Formats: sequence, C-alpha cells, structure tokens
Amino acid sequence: MSSTTFKRLAIAVVAVLGAAGVLVAPSALAATQQNTASTAIVMQGFHWNSSAYGYTWYDKVNAKASDMKDLGITHVWFPPPSDAASAEGYLPRQLNLLDSKYGTEAQLKSAISALNGQGIKSIADIVINHRVGTSNWADFTNPAWDCRSVVNNDEWTGRCGNGDSGDGYSAARDIDHSQTFVQDSLKTWMSTKLKAAGFSGIRYDYSKGYAPSYAKVYHDAWSPDFCVGEVWTNLDYNNVDAHRQLLMNYIDGTAGTCAAFDFTTKGLLNQALAYNEYWRLRDGAGKPAGAIGWWPQKSVTFVDNHDTGPSETCGNGQNHWPVPCSSVLPGYAYILTHPGIPTVYWPHVYDWGLRSSVKALIDVRKAAGITSTSAVSIQAAQNGLYAAIITGTVNQVAMKIGPNDWNPGTGWTLKASGTNYAVWTKGSAPVCNVNVTFTIANANTSWGQSLYVVGNQTSLGNWSPAASFKLTIQGTGSNATWSGTVAVPAGKAVQYKYVKFNGSTAVWESNQATPSGNREFTTPGTCGSSVSRSDGNFKF
Repeated sequence: MSSTTFKRLAIAVVAVLGAAGVLVAPSALAATQQNTASTAIVMQGFHWNSSAYGYTWYDKVNAKASDMKDLGITHVWFPPPSDAASAEGYLPRQLNLLDSKYGTEAQLKSAISALNGQGIKSIADIVINHRVGTSNWADFTNPAWDCRSVVNNDEWTGRCGNGDSGDGYSAARDIDHSQTFVQDSLKTWMSTKLKAAGFSGIRYDYSKGYAPSYAKVYHDAWSPDFCVGEVWTNLDYNNVDAHRQLLMNYIDGTAGTCAAFDFTTKGLLNQALAYNEYWRLRDGAGKPAGAIGWWPQKSVTFVDNHDTGPSETCGNGQNHWPVPCSSVLPGYAYILTHPGIPTVYWPHVYDWGLRSSVKALIDVRKAAGITSTSAVSIQAAQNGLYAAIITGTVNQVAMKIGPNDWNPGTGWTLKASGTNYAVWTKGSAPVCNVNVTFTIANANTSWGQSLYVVGNQTSLGNWSPAASFKLTIQGTGSNATWSGTVAVPAGKAVQYKYVKFNGSTAVWESNQATPSGNREFTTPGTCGSSVSRSDGNFKF
C-alpha cells in the first residue's frame, strides 16, 4: 500500500468524538513545535541506568546545560519526575511528590532553571496509563483515587471503573481516563506541579494504553510547547505501511495536537544498518519509508532511547531493539539531515565519546536550515547504500549512509564523515526560503478527508495531491479552520489551491477570479522571513 492510498482517520470526526467516542472540547492549537516547520533538536536527558546515580542525576543534567546549548540542543526530555515504585520512574505512585531516584524536587527545578537560562526547554515524561498503590495494589494517595479509577478488565479484583480505551499493562493498575475526577486531578498535577516546576513540554509514555483523545484533553489543558506520544508496536517488515498507519492514527486521535515517535523509521534503520538493507528506507512513492514520509511535521525521530538501546556502554541497559553499536553515527547522519524532529540520546554524547561527531551533524542541520518539514529527494536506496538531498531554508544538504561509494558531484563541500556515512552542503547558490503559513476554513470535509495545499512549488507537491502539504485542523467539525506553515522559495510567483484529500481521491477548489484560475502571490525576497496567507473559505 503506497502513501497515496493509505487510510486515515478523519481528524474532524475524531476531534468531535475522540478515539474512544468521548466528547472532546474544541481543539487548542497544536503544541508549538508540532504546528510549525520546527527547528527543534531534542536531547533525551537520561538512560535506563540514570536512576542508579545516588539521587544526583538532575545535578548531572544541570552541569551540562551550557554544553547542551553549545551542542545545539533546544529541548531536554527528563525522566518521569514523580515518586514511583520502580527506580526508573515508570511505575508511578505519588504523582504530586516530585522527589525520585533522580533527585529531589529542588534539584529538578534547579536543573530546569539552568536549562532555561541557556534557552533550552524541558519536556516531562508523563506516565499516566497506569499507577501503583502506596502500600498495596491500588490504595492511591497524593492524589487519592478510588476503585472507579481502575478499568474494569484490570488484574486487580477491586476494580470498578469503565472499560479500557487501549492496551493493558499488567505491572500496574490501568487507569480509567473517562472518569472526570481522574482527568481533573491529572490536569491539576500537570499545571500546579509539573508546569510550575518549569516543564513546558510533554512526552506521553505507553501511549497505546489509552485513547489518544485523552492525550489531547491533557494537552489542551496545558498548551505545551512540545508534545509527543510513545506508540511502540510490533513492526512487520513485510507490511511497513500498517505500522506507519498506527502512528498516523495516534496523531489523528489527538486532532494533530501531538506528534508520535517515529518507531517505523527506527525499525527500518535497525534493518538497514545491521544488514545493509538500505532499500528499506524508500517507500513505493519515493519518499522516506517511516512516518516522516507521510507526516514529518508530526514525527519525532531517534536512533535509540532508554528502552531500545544500551546505556553507558554497548551491551548494558535495556537493549530491547538497538541499532548496532558500530552504526550509531550513520543513524544520526540520517535523522539529523532528514525532516521530523530528531532526538539525541545522552549516552551517545556523554558516555560513548561521540559528542564531536554528533555536533558536526547538528551544525550542518542548523546551518542549512533543515526543519521538520524539509523536502527530501532520495537519490539511491539499495543494498549497501542510501543517499538523499535535503532542502533546508538556507541551502541544500546531501548525505549518504552505507558501505558503498556515492557522492553528489561537483559544487558540494564535505562537512561531516565517518565509517559508512558522509554529509555535504552545496557550495554555491544557497537555497533561500521563506516560511508561509496557509489558513483556510469552511471546507465541509467528510470522513477520511484532510485539507492540503497543492501548487507549483516542490514543497506544495508540484500540483500532485499525494505530494502536497498537509494542514492541521485548528478546531472541530467539518467546517473548522485548517492551518500550517511550510518553507517556500523566496521571491517566487506562487500559484496554489486547497484540496480535500483522503489519500486516494482529491476534491479540488473551484477556480479563482485570476488569469490562471489559481490562488496567487509572490513570496518575499528575504531569506528566512515569514508570510501568512489567510484565505478565508474553501471555494466550491
């Protein structure tokens, strides 16, 4: 199944009913980084063994604040902050107690403050799918919840809540998010404890365990800068699109307010780097084969994390689904040059001695102006070689990974390289883009349709709906407003239309009163500038 035929949930319908059939309030804007052409680069600021450092982990993060600024990090993802039955924090107990094995609440606030002083934002690891009792299975305290907070198919015999809206988790009690008192206390915890501590972003743990509509409820109550969910499911390498689809379903279920970790790209990189199967990184439509090929603006990429990979050294830690240790840098060469929001893993930088190599790749990304929505032109995807050219807002980047030789030709300068990877930038005629925000309303979308901008520029699909720029719904219902920001070349005469598209069938706007029949404007000539196209209503 190609990207032109994949099935998608209708955001407009999900926004009204939610993935669990629950009525959801009208959507706030998506988290800032998920609603724009983001330049964010995330550091996962811990690993599986971080809680074993004698209550001093927050101090370690604090001490690296200025170094992370120099590295190019914009956001740091912290471990679960609340008191928990497990040292790592993933069996939360007293949510409102922010003393954990990583350090005290005071140490946490000091670390966040140090990062903030460097212009770096902090992301909280939100573990709300499940919870443990203070002294037994379900005597929940701080905040106190009764048996209604536990779903009716949980292992605990005292459960008396409603049905689970997602997958079960046997190590703790599965929480019933349909209960108003549960929602209210979680909103209070997030606003009076986490937000007050300095957090401005959300990372949802075990997101497959509850309906994504609830993630939206908590998102809207917070209005975070960053939001991403962990939807980790089995990947069938013979049916990759089904895996991508689950990530799309989660994003749609949050009405586009939150991103998803791109576990599809993660798995494909594992196969490519371990077995030279680089052909897996290109889909049937010629796009990147992970979630970034379908909706890069809502995708967060990574090479390894605290669960999938090792910790301080190769071989220790969780190691559930690791990239080969010798191939970590080619993995970074991929995610740091491609669209989506990339995540850098603490051990790779500070324990494995890879800081300088990772920084060189980050420097290329930032200098080229590569964003979460940058265009990719895949040059090769075969056994032993993947190569692509990525267009940033400033200039172009060429990259290759794999043991086979490749180079982009004349006019390029090598900027970073190592075993089985190389990255170049264009040495002449830098690309000059502007950020254009498109807004349209009253399109009367139906089930399965989303709104796209299609036009005469590459980032607008060159008049192909399958390659056009997808907007994000900003409200609810069939006539809600849709909006999105995309990079378009500066000083260009742009023609475009809005199209309702369900992945296979496109419904175009009717003609405008212009010579071409299209909407028209000329982008500003200043590189990096911004312009808004508030186009009123969809023209029938």
